[in-house]
Amino acid sequence: MDILNKELVKISLDAEKFSDVIETLGSLMYKQKSVKDTYINAVIEREKVFPTGLPSEGMCVAIPHTDSIHVNKSCMAIATLKNPVEFSMMGNINKKLSVNVVFLLAIKDPNNQLMLLKNLMLLIQNGELLNRLKDAESVDKVLEVLQFCAIS
Repeated sequence: MDILNKELVKISLDAEKFSDVIETLGSLMYKQKSVKDTYINAVIEREKVFPTGLPSEGMCVAIPHTDSIHVNKSCMAIATLKNPVEFSMMGNINKKLSVNVVFLLAIKDPNNQLMLLKNLMLLIQNGELLNRLKDAESVDKVLEVLQFCAIS
């Protein structure tokens, strides 16, 4: 599943709130016609009700997404954040996490989502790889880490 390209990676994104991150990354997807004009708002609204912040080894990540009806073509956008941004924790909307890395998913075929999520979870559980991703100073370095985890 070819879901990633250089234009969908942001290094040291400067954002104040979770919706800023989703709007920035979602706009990149929309520009490539991978998502519909309803996608960004649908992700933001879903994140408010079903948050995707996850604590991990030494940092937190978020994996916002929404229903496939808002997606034209599967893709994933990634942002390493200049400063942590607050996301609510998955399974506990009242617990806030300071997130350093965001993986914004747009999956057209839900059957393909399982393998991607499995590979993302392997990355998230590997503190060394996650730190390499967070500290990456170039898009190529981010892609290198993701390809190592079979995410491309």
